[in-house]
Order: sequence, then C-alpha cells, then structure tokens
Amino acid sequence: MRLLVTGGLGFVGSNFVRRVLRLHPQWHVINFDKVTYAGNPENLKDLEDEARHTFVRGDIADPLKVDEVLRWAGVDAIVNFAAESHVDRSIMDASPFVEANIKGTQVLLDTARRHDIGRFLQVSTDEVYGSLGFDDPPFTESTPLAPNSPYSASKAAADLLVRSYFKTYGLPAVITRCSNNYGPYQFPEKLIPLMITNAMEDKPLPVYGDGLNVRDWIHVEDHCSAIEAVLTEGRPGEVYNVGADCEIRNIEIVKGVLTVLRKPDSLITYVKDRPGHDRRYAMDSTKLRQELGWTPQYDFWDVLPWIVGWYKQNEQWWRRVKSGEYRKYYEEMYGHREVAGTTAVTAGEETHR
Repeated sequence: MRLLVTGGLGFVGSNFVRRVLRLHPQWHVINFDKVTYAGNPENLKDLEDEARHTFVRGDIADPLKVDEVLRWAGVDAIVNFAAESHVDRSIMDASPFVEANIKGTQVLLDTARRHDIGRFLQVSTDEVYGSLGFDDPPFTESTPLAPNSPYSASKAAADLLVRSYFKTYGLPAVITRCSNNYGPYQFPEKLIPLMITNAMEDKPLPVYGDGLNVRDWIHVEDHCSAIEAVLTEGRPGEVYNVGADCEIRNIEIVKGVLTVLRKPDSLITYVKDRPGHDRRYAMDSTKLRQELGWTPQYDFWDVLPWIVGWYKQNEQWWRRVKSGEYRKYYEEMYGHREVAGTTAVTAGEETHR
C-alpha cells in the first residue's frame, strides 16, 4: 500500500501516520501537508530517518501540486485529514475554511478520479449533524446534516461532494465522522491541552458559557484504529460514525484536569459563550462496530492521568507551540517562512481535530 495522507502533521493525522508505520511494515506513507499553524513538523520528528515516510509540503487546493504528487508517488489510497478545523476562527473569517475544506476536497476528488485511486477516505466530524438536546438519541449515519458554524458547514459541504463523486463517477470513497478526540500532540488551543497547560502555569482556565456543553470523547488512537478499519474494510459509498460512548460536560473535563494536577477550582474563569455554540454531541457507532468489528480500547477517566502526564513530560513541545518557536524547526528543515497563524484563542475549543 502506498498511502497519501493529507494533513499528516496535525494532531490526528500525525498519530495515524505513526500507527500505520508501526503496524504495517509493507506500507509507505506520503505525508502531504500545507504546514499551517496547526501542522507541526515536530509531531513526527522521530520519523525523519524513516524510509517509509515521505513528507511533501503542499496545499490540497492546489491542483497542480496534488496531481504532481499522485503521478510520481504511485498512490493506492488517500486519507484526507487536511482541514481548517477551529470553530472560533471560522466565525471570525470563513474564507480559509471554504478554500481548504470545500475546494481542497474537490481538488483531491478530481485528482483521485483521474488517477484511478483505489480508495478515498474523507475524515469528517460529528459537528456536521448540528446540536442535540440533552434527551435526544445520539447521531446516526442517517441523521440529517444541520451544521451550525462556518467550520461545520464547510465539512458538511465536503462530505456531500465526496458522496456525489461516489454516486456520479463511482469513485470508491468512504466517510468517517468522529466525535471529540484527545491524546498526545493535540494543538494547545483545544480544550483538554489548553486546560492542562494553563493549569500547569497557574493561568486562568477559560470556559465558555456555563460549561455544561456535552461532548462525546474518544482517544485519538481509537479514532485512528477506526479509520484504519474503514480504509481497509469499509464499504464504498458509506458513512461510518466513530464514537466511544463517552459523553462528558466540559466543566467536568476541566475539573478533572485540575484534580489530576492538584490545582484549585479557582483557576476556572467563565467567559462569554461563542455564537452558535452546539449544546451536545453524541455518536452512535453501532454500524462501525457491527460491520467491521471495531471497538474502542480506552476509557477517558482511566487514561486522563496518563494524558496529563504526557503534557507534563513533553513540556518543551507545548511551550514551543504556544510561543510559536515550533515554526523555527520547519524553517530550519525546509527553508520556508510561511508557517502562518497564531495560538491566541478565547477559550478551549472542543472540536475533534
């Protein structure tokens, strides 16, 4: 298998690349990443000498670059992680989300079709389904799409494009929609690493609204194993929900982090809620479990102390991200100064990426 992984320097993408190379000695990964602010080359620094991992800097919305890579690499399958994923940023300016998430997906689909790619896997999000009430049943694959932010709307549009290329052209495409991820190498603007790192620095822990928004949490390794299962065994044209049946209120996450770190609740600071903030997500992954035999392996509360410990042991990594120093590594390795973006955020973002 020669696998093109787009967005492979991001949180979920880098964990997936590492898993594939660990478990599939006959696979070669071509890692195609634009290296925006959330794409951190240090996430895969340990793979610099791995012959089965080839990094290519490029934009999925650039048809010439994508075509060039597919031509010389002889790609068998594509897994598309590449996306703008931060809801707050999409509220401030939706245009990068339209460019990356919609146009970029369209470019990948067209190029995959021309090169007769054997499998196209679109990594999507539970946010395309919108928001649930506290008593509503979890999302299923047949739940109507009802996105409530520019980010989730762009991902829903991309999903519909993927579906259309299967229906119109017969492109062997599949879609996964996952709940909120946690784990190592998560960008510190996201809820859990932001709370961990702020608490370690005795800084305020900003929580949106009343903190009672509910998210369904899954360990990134469980998400990656689900993607692997769908990539190798999923039925073309299908959608597979990925979730671990782990619904937790945001404020419970924050207090759990404080408990592990033995920090006071007085660090919690409630901030103005963001526009269109979805109240609850919950995923029904029965289809994935029954068809492909997938099951999650990690329990959130059991593994939370380990996650906190990872950020304690890798303090240099997250401090370099928060300060922007991590960009220098890319500049030194690849000679570019185009790693744009800022880590400034209002509160912890709970999106899956």
